[in-house]
Amino acid sequence: MKTLFVDTFYWVALINVADSWHQSVRDYSRNLNNIQLVTTEEVLIETINFFASFPSPMKKAVFQLITQVLADQNITVIPQSHQSFTAGLELFSQRFDKGYSLTDCISMVTMNQLNITEVLTHDKHFQQEGFIILFKQS
Repeated sequence: MKTLFVDTFYWVALINVADSWHQSVRDYSRNLNNIQLVTTEEVLIETINFFASFPSPMKKAVFQLITQVLADQNITVIPQSHQSFTAGLELFSQRFDKGYSLTDCISMVTMNQLNITEVLTHDKHFQQEGFIILFKQS
C-alpha cells in the first residue's frame, strides 16, 4: 500500500474554503483509496494553531477535522515525543539558511525514519530535502 505524509498545508486547505488550494486538495482527497496517510501530532497542533485567530465556526471545523483524523483507520498519527522534538531540533540547527519551521523539520525526520518520499504539500522546503511534493504551482 502506498504511504503519503500529510503536511499542515493539506489539512488547512482541506477545510478552509478561502484557501487558494482548497478545490485542488478536495479533488485529490477523493482519490485516496488504498493509500495510507501519515501525519504527526506536531502537524495537527500546527493546523489548530493556524486557525487560532479565525472565528468560532472555523475553530469548530478544525476541531472536528482533527477528531476525524484521530479516529480514521487509514491515517496514522505519530505521537510527539522528546525524541521527535530533539531530532527535529537537530535538523533545524543544520538548516539556519533555510526557512524551515521546527514542525517541518520534525516532519522531515519522521518521513526519513518511515521511508516516506511523497508529501501532501506545496511547501518547497520538503523538495529541498529530496522529498516529492504532490501539489505544485502550475
